[in-house]
Amino acid sequence: MTSGHILLVDDEPAIVNALRPVLKAVGHAVTVASDGTAALASFALEDPDVVLLDLGLPDMDGKDVIRAIRATSTTPIIVISARHQEGEKIAALDEGADDYVDKPFVLGELLARVRSSLRRRQALVKPLETFDADPLHIDFATRVVTLRGEALRLSPKEYNLLRTLAQSAGQVVTQRRLLAAGWGRSEADPQYLRVYMGMLRQKLEANPSEPKLIVTEPGVGYRLMAVPDAGEAAPEA
Repeated sequence: MTSGHILLVDDEPAIVNALRPVLKAVGHAVTVASDGTAALASFALEDPDVVLLDLGLPDMDGKDVIRAIRATSTTPIIVISARHQEGEKIAALDEGADDYVDKPFVLGELLARVRSSLRRRQALVKPLETFDADPLHIDFATRVVTLRGEALRLSPKEYNLLRTLAQSAGQVVTQRRLLAAGWGRSEADPQYLRVYMGMLRQKLEANPSEPKLIVTEPGVGYRLMAVPDAGEAAPEA
């Protein structure tokens, strides 16, 4: 199990009282901040491995916290918020959040997102040359992609999109980031992305009409569900 130091930023005592003991029980150290000012002070002092951040803070908007952290750090940020509007999710992710979990959330899913973020954090320190998560393997040096041991023929755009998803495996990747990876500009027509994601699913999915590896986050982007085992991670771009 991969454990780390979690900064939990939330002003709801019920959320803090529910999350803190569970995070500690699975081996994480936990620091709690109830507003944005305290969160930024704790972040600067303690350098946590993952930030769990509510957007509705009493002294500032959570997106301002994301912006301040991203000015100096690539530490993974997972937003946990009751703001379910697509616009809020996209804005938080565009500011630099790595993932977004709606309240109320399933605890097991949130813990899985934390584990995924910790693996990505490790990858920033020790980037690997391959991505290996059954049934998918990617060799970034040779650009060779295999599925269940068989090599796949991918176009350059398909490869760039898959590589970008693998860099944040288990986390949502926004349409803008994927468009930039595939077409060099985030303002490209999203229809291009939908077409190429359909092509990737035809090559990767056992049943492309019911995708299990590349899932859609409606209105936001896509998520690669294959995640490296503990101790392995995808490399930073």
